[in-house]
Amino acid sequence: MTDAGIRVARPSRMGRDEPPSFDCGIAVMAKASTPGLTKTRLVPPLTFEEAAAFNTAFLQDIAANLLDAAGTASIAGYMAFGPPGSESFFRRHLPAGIGLIDVWFQDFGECLLVAIQELLRRGHAAAVVLNSDSPTLPTTLLTQTAELLARPGDRAVIGPASDGGYYLLGLKQVHRRMFEQIDWSTDRVAGQTIERAREIRLPIHVLPAWYDVDDVAAMRLLHAELHEGHSFDASLQPNKALHTAALLSRLATDAALSARLHVAPEPAAQRIAV
Repeated sequence: MTDAGIRVARPSRMGRDEPPSFDCGIAVMAKASTPGLTKTRLVPPLTFEEAAAFNTAFLQDIAANLLDAAGTASIAGYMAFGPPGSESFFRRHLPAGIGLIDVWFQDFGECLLVAIQELLRRGHAAAVVLNSDSPTLPTTLLTQTAELLARPGDRAVIGPASDGGYYLLGLKQVHRRMFEQIDWSTDRVAGQTIERAREIRLPIHVLPAWYDVDDVAAMRLLHAELHEGHSFDASLQPNKALHTAALLSRLATDAALSARLHVAPEPAAQRIAV
């Protein structure tokens, strides 16, 4: 989404280059935090400044989740980021173990496709694009994805989101058809993507569903997971998302967020700091 609609895909790195011995590259489709431009669907009940702060916390927790997953699976984590010129934001807020890929297009499908292409170009045997809206995504879903993609033969892995999109898509080869004629930002995305796989006879493994935090109902789910001990899926253990939990705690105290979300106030003894 440059001024002229020109595609941008410039690889850059945070820290040392990841060696190709990491079989699975996972890139978060990330946007730098700017009040009024980031996570605006959360306004209200949040303010624009709070929504941008949650975007930052989500990215920090997802980066930590990727590094945790890399402890048990052959995974390298990246941020496929924009807008152009925002690299310093990601260097400032994320750990050095997370790589950067500068990707910014008018068409979201093209962003996903080029991120996949760049991960494979860097020597990974499999490439995964991951959303930036699921800070509590269970780490086991990331490791399971890497393990599935490490099996012989071409295949895809998709993690459907509860709103009809997907939180994750993994491929072993570039299949442009997987990103064509998709009604992005609708509840048809996951179903259409699965249909594209069937069209090209690409085996596809469907992971358990998870949720995106992109409206007030999802904010309440997030609060229930982080401060009430619930899980979106009782069979899965959510990521602890410490940065997001700490931000929720601070805003509940300083900005009456609990009242705005219509959830029970958090006990002071449970408040989290990072």
